[in-house]
Amino acid sequence: MSPTLLALETSCDETSASIISGGKILANIIATQEIHSQYGGVIPELASRNHDLYISSVTQEALKKADKLLQDLDAIAVTQGPGLLGALLVGNTFAKGLSWSLSIPLIGVHHLQAHISALFIDNPTPQFPILTLLVSGGHTQLIFVKNHTDFELLGQTIDDAAGEAYDKTAKLLGLPYPGGQHIDRLAKQGNPLAFSFPEPKVSGLDFSFSGLKTAILYFVNKQKRQHPDFVNQHIHDLCASIQHTINSYLIDKLHKAQTIYSPKSIAIAGGVSANSDLRKKLVSLGYSTNVQVLIPTFEYCTDNAAMIAMAAHFAFQKKDFISLDSLPFTRDSKR
Repeated sequence: MSPTLLALETSCDETSASIISGGKILANIIATQEIHSQYGGVIPELASRNHDLYISSVTQEALKKADKLLQDLDAIAVTQGPGLLGALLVGNTFAKGLSWSLSIPLIGVHHLQAHISALFIDNPTPQFPILTLLVSGGHTQLIFVKNHTDFELLGQTIDDAAGEAYDKTAKLLGLPYPGGQHIDRLAKQGNPLAFSFPEPKVSGLDFSFSGLKTAILYFVNKQKRQHPDFVNQHIHDLCASIQHTINSYLIDKLHKAQTIYSPKSIAIAGGVSANSDLRKKLVSLGYSTNVQVLIPTFEYCTDNAAMIAMAAHFAFQKKDFISLDSLPFTRDSKR
């Protein structure tokens, strides 16, 4: 069966709706909540209120763009977690209302698995198994993807995520939120070897970023005491050096896992996968080790409903539905 599904994403600060039919994305509408930039981070209460404002309109726009009616839908999919509780409740309540009123199944999607499913939107026949580096503002994980629905966690951060390290470092440098994209932009004009920062030392396939953030903080503060305008004068080299340190660390761990598990493909997913330097480093690793490289298009890197739709497409085939009394979850306790 080639189902037509409506998927909804409201885990953090993007309100998104997508229509998928026969495994193809027909529409992917995203309403970005710009209001959080003035606070330097996401304000959960504001996120929830804005989801409530946008969710109906993005749904209508997605249906219109896909040339579909509610009556054409075979199921409703929604991000069940992890994420901000209030934000998740908005999406889950809306999805349950549609599921009940249309008498069609409800699919609860794990947000992190959906980021991996984004890899399949433009690559319908990837070579399994896929070793995936999932990097975002809240998560940094190495995942062994055996097929479209079977994932094994190999390692993860023991403290902060790579995306958080980017955003917190950007804030230290006086850059706007979200900071990762600004570091990426400024780094293009800098020397990645201008400054040296210690690479975190964590055994196995786990990660750590708290020590690196502290090292950068101490270095910048020390330089500013001696030269108050140090950051402004060296902003490009600082961004390039910080980015090089974080991304090299990520790729080194990925390569370490690659030598152990011998995947047929390597991939990155999540918000940080939009980073241009990280994408180049992954392509270089794939070329040197002769494996397929999978990278989501920019539209599918950050939170979006198309990735929820793709994950739901495979769940529908397995009849993996949830009941209307199922609750969203805030932490990554479900896989």
